[in-house]
Amino acid sequence: MMTLPPVCIVYSQDADLVRRVKAYARTMAQVRHVAEAARLEAVLEQTSPAVVLMDLRARECRELMEQLEQNWPDSLQIALGTPRSEPLRDAEQSGIYAAEDLQLERRRFQALIGRAFDYLKLLRQNRELHEEMRATPEMPRPSEPAAERGSALPMLRFPRVFRQLENADALLDSVVENVADAAGVTRVGIFSRIRQGERYRLRAALRCLPETHEIEYSERDAFVRWFETHAHLVWRANLPHIADLTQRELLRRALDSFGAEVIVPLYGRGRVIGWIFFGHGLTGLPFEYTQLEGLMILAEHVSTVLENALLYEEITLQKTLAETLLGSIPPGIVAIDENGIIRWFNSQAESILGVRASDALQRPAGAAGGKLALMLRDTLEATANLPAQQWIDTRTRRSLSVETRRLADQRTALGAVAVIHDLTAEENLRQKQDLVDRAAFWTDLAASMSHEIRNPLVAIKTFAQLLPERFDEPDFRETFKDVVVKEVERLDKIITQINTFAHPAELKMKPLDIRASVQRGVELARSKISGNGEVAIETELPPHLPTVMGDESALAEALAHVVANAAEAVRGQKKPKITLTVEPIRENGRDSAVLVTVQDNGRGIAPEMKEKIFSPFCTTKPRGMGLGLPIVKRIVYDHNGRVDIESGAHGTAVKIALPVSGNGG
Repeated sequence: MMTLPPVCIVYSQDADLVRRVKAYARTMAQVRHVAEAARLEAVLEQTSPAVVLMDLRARECRELMEQLEQNWPDSLQIALGTPRSEPLRDAEQSGIYAAEDLQLERRRFQALIGRAFDYLKLLRQNRELHEEMRATPEMPRPSEPAAERGSALPMLRFPRVFRQLENADALLDSVVENVADAAGVTRVGIFSRIRQGERYRLRAALRCLPETHEIEYSERDAFVRWFETHAHLVWRANLPHIADLTQRELLRRALDSFGAEVIVPLYGRGRVIGWIFFGHGLTGLPFEYTQLEGLMILAEHVSTVLENALLYEEITLQKTLAETLLGSIPPGIVAIDENGIIRWFNSQAESILGVRASDALQRPAGAAGGKLALMLRDTLEATANLPAQQWIDTRTRRSLSVETRRLADQRTALGAVAVIHDLTAEENLRQKQDLVDRAAFWTDLAASMSHEIRNPLVAIKTFAQLLPERFDEPDFRETFKDVVVKEVERLDKIITQINTFAHPAELKMKPLDIRASVQRGVELARSKISGNGEVAIETELPPHLPTVMGDESALAEALAHVVANAAEAVRGQKKPKITLTVEPIRENGRDSAVLVTVQDNGRGIAPEMKEKIFSPFCTTKPRGMGLGLPIVKRIVYDHNGRVDIESGAHGTAVKIALPVSGNGG
């Protein structure tokens, strides 16, 4: 059952008071604000009976209260004033419904207007019962037979109207003017909403009441639901024949609010998209049946125009949002259609590629650059997403990373889009970081070398200082010879290892099976640890692995260092064990890398050593150089790979990830 929401009118020039009243009463009634004295009775004509809140501080308030008492006895007045003030005492004695403090307290105020609305409801029901007791007037009859009736209204010139579709508001303004001219009425207005979930508002109007522009309806408002249920026009002359008193009052109030004689619903896609209302005819005479039929025909055409206008606004909004989004995101965006013609070229693409949008749009993809065009065309023809590519742009010398995607509607190709990332700043930062790291490396290297070289030099210097005094002692000369030769050999070994580390052999990259490097690396490691006792090395090598681009000897050397370190870590364990496994890494349904893991059950890495594990000369071995893991890291990085170490109380795992051949790192 539909319930008619009561109306509360606030007459005040105090915006804060109006805001509080709306906040308190929004769940109980429709709140209408009137700030001009001349408009108060006009609003009452549209909404009476109503509860009227009179701000005693407002202009002409006392005179208006007397006029309402005489002219609108069915409306209830509640005066709001300063406590114990003379205007409030006078209002209390004037016989109005109530007088209250301006500083409204929510619960007291809601209880007060709740009682006022109940009182108005009783008055309305009494009036409706009196109306029912009167004789029901006969329905107006058509002035001519139905077979001979026809619309007396001229048709709109819709082709001319549709030319203004680029501006929906201008279109609807043109529609109401044409409708008013065609229907011969004094007033026309169109209510509609733009998007689902929005409120119905007056979108276009001709000679409408000022207050009509402030009226809004929600999707579930009783008036909107009435149109959904009954789906026919509202005619003032037909109101007495509506049996349901609440519905009758609902429609009468709507007609009064719009200052209308007829309201016709507008439908689009099976839903109420709005309504159009008509005022009196130019002659002031009531509408005839033939005129109502004409208004219905006009409304059907207006529904078509309005639906197209709403669709146009929705498309325009979506287009604006898309353009704003694509224009504001950092990457460059270049899109082509199925024929390879550039249809989108945002401002970021202009700055990244050094090409103006005006020189690229509506031209073949080659206008954006040959390599980018080739990648976009390959994407058009591909059935799966292509991997991202990186290159240095020949025009701007920027470092670019480009991803492409095929645009398709089901199976039909619509085009392709490229997302262009400018990596120049990141590359510059990385190079600067490399310089910093390199400087730090050589600083550490110099400090470590001074420590490593000083020990043999001290021994040589000590024996050299004693040589003049003890030269005649054969044992001393023999010991001197052994120590000096041994320390010189140690110095030579240090220089050789540092030279090898600083000047590695040139890598010979080719596609290879990683299993060959693994097996060779294990053999090299066994030869290094043969004197340290037997250590079990288990290998798990799947029969089918993707190929990697690398140097077999360099990778074998790196793995030999890792396995040798693992053997050193398990020394002293009851059951020393080293496990070497190889497995593919898959991303987006394809192999992207190969992961080599060397796991031992040794003591693990001390916490204070974890930060420096890849630094040169960082070692716990009494005679070690500490260059093994730095060499491993350099070799893996030269293969565009990654090395990580996980260590705990139960052992250490060294994981080396190498990209598969053709993956680009």
